[in-house]
Amino acid sequence: MEKANVRKALKITGITLLAVVLLVVLAGAGYVLYVVFEYDRIEDNLTLEVENVSGLPTQLVVNKDYVAVTYNIGFGAYSPDFSFFMDSGEMLDGTVVTGKYGKAIDKQHVLDDVNGAIGVLNAVNADFILVQEVDTEADRSYHVNEYDMINSGLTGNYCRSFAVNFHSAYLMYPLNDHHGKSTAGLATYSKYAVTSAVRRSYPLDTGFAKFFDLDRCFAVNRIAVEGGGELVLVNSHMSAYDEGGTIREQQLEMLKEFMAAEYAKGNYVIVGGDFNHELADSLGTFPTEQKTPTWAYPLTSDMVGENFRVVASKEGTGTCRAAEIPYTPGVNYLTVLDGFIVSDNVATVSIENVDTGFAYSDHNPVKFTFRLI
Repeated sequence: MEKANVRKALKITGITLLAVVLLVVLAGAGYVLYVVFEYDRIEDNLTLEVENVSGLPTQLVVNKDYVAVTYNIGFGAYSPDFSFFMDSGEMLDGTVVTGKYGKAIDKQHVLDDVNGAIGVLNAVNADFILVQEVDTEADRSYHVNEYDMINSGLTGNYCRSFAVNFHSAYLMYPLNDHHGKSTAGLATYSKYAVTSAVRRSYPLDTGFAKFFDLDRCFAVNRIAVEGGGELVLVNSHMSAYDEGGTIREQQLEMLKEFMAAEYAKGNYVIVGGDFNHELADSLGTFPTEQKTPTWAYPLTSDMVGENFRVVASKEGTGTCRAAEIPYTPGVNYLTVLDGFIVSDNVATVSIENVDTGFAYSDHNPVKFTFRLI
């Protein structure tokens, strides 16, 4: 009788374990199907709404100084005490380090970081502002509408447009701090009337990784120039997590074709943003206790096509810090990923990395003073 009870108990335990395993498998399969069915690429050549145009000057002029600034605000999460779970690196002593958080540490960090970034932008007082990683509704930033914050926080009169480049399903990783569901994009501001704005879709990975990457794009904003032609102002954010750099090569090729076509029309072209390429021959420039990361692919003027050049600086500070560890000056690897690509009818007056001490983002802004010639 006792053996029969043991067998019965073992049978019940086995059935229970099997049921649990099946439930886990079904739940996992259900989640995968959810992510797959939620995936939807935004169409190419999507017209963007340009807001607050009324009353702005309608034309730019040649041989006058203008200022543009680009700033990746890191969805308001990257305070100095933040590290990101998708980033990993290696210290000089061989220790492998990996980031911790899937979303911002808390809502107050988001509010403080975005307000801090707005303060930096106001201090620069640029004619044109290009901002990347701006959340409008996201678990990772505690549902703070960062675009609204910037719109209301900027001083000066700007028109604006917004291009969505991240609209993910609920991402249940890391398991201890879910990244969640996100909608985010590129915000572009101009003190001169933008006549039209269009969202262009970059090529993406076609494998399973596409479900977890941004819907990468660039936003094209057009401003009339006195005497003919247009300033074609582009806000761009290229892929980051791209082993081997294949997708970034495809994205660069698309951007080059676009720039060449606009230049052939007699237009002035300025592309600013986070290129996720090393722009200023900065590898090894800044003090660090980390090894050079494997993702730091160079992008130089001879790679962007005839009649175009890269405008970036390694003076003073880098524009991006390694985010697999919290920020400590002299410890994190720094490089220059942010800057501009311009046509040869745009003269460089100055280029400056604005040193924020990475107080509000894992990026520093870049200020570009230029003339149309």
